[in-house]
Amino acid sequence: MIIVGELINSTRKAIALAIEQRDQGYLQDIARRQAEAGANFIYIITAHGGDEVADMIWLVDLIQEVVDIPLCIDSPNPQALEAGLSRFRQQGMINSISAEKKRWEAVLPLIIKYKPKVVALCMDNSGMPNTVEKRLAVAEKLVSGLREAGVADSDIYLDPVVKPICVNNQYGLEVLQSTEQLHLKYPDIHIIAGLSNISHGLPERKLINRVFAVVSAIKGADTYILDPLDQNMMSLLAATEALAGQDDFCMDYISGVRAGRIKA
Repeated sequence: MIIVGELINSTRKAIALAIEQRDQGYLQDIARRQAEAGANFIYIITAHGGDEVADMIWLVDLIQEVVDIPLCIDSPNPQALEAGLSRFRQQGMINSISAEKKRWEAVLPLIIKYKPKVVALCMDNSGMPNTVEKRLAVAEKLVSGLREAGVADSDIYLDPVVKPICVNNQYGLEVLQSTEQLHLKYPDIHIIAGLSNISHGLPERKLINRVFAVVSAIKGADTYILDPLDQNMMSLLAATEALAGQDDFCMDYISGVRAGRIKA
């Protein structure tokens, strides 16, 4: 299981303020704690602030001072993405490219130049997908284009677009079925999910998120953008990975228990 620690996100008021005030200690502590909790990537979003390019450069440099794991940067602004990519000390990840013409043309050259891992959002100019078939069709375009650009399957992370179930009670089933079909069609490509989207607008959101994580992992998802400080979530995912045959001899599960990261 690949965990992208989601907490350094400028849409959160405390994070936006810390970026604005250049509160190095606060932000580095959050990054360090996520890494210690088992995150494989640290997520950085700087889109909601002042000078996004300057903020991205500052944050990427700052976080890399205290963690050895790679970063995943997210921005609608290609200039901010390139600013972050240019500061990477190792191969990181960008979120995201899509099949939308404008986004594809802006982001693909950055992928070719910097060779990051890539979140590929199953969305095109027609908007967010409403069916399994639409997701599969867009995914085919994305995978074909990325392969043609020289991106290895192991560096592609397909995002089937998770939508809130409170809007339509079929959205959960749609994304789970899409995850299963994508995994069957592209066994060497990762499937990534942003868990918080599924429960948007609902009370006791963590419950929905945890159940969705477990079921989607069984369907083939292997990468999650989430809060790694949620020990219950991390423990559930570790157990799911073992049950799904993705943890040889349950070694990751056992080591996590011994380290105190996994608890019943």
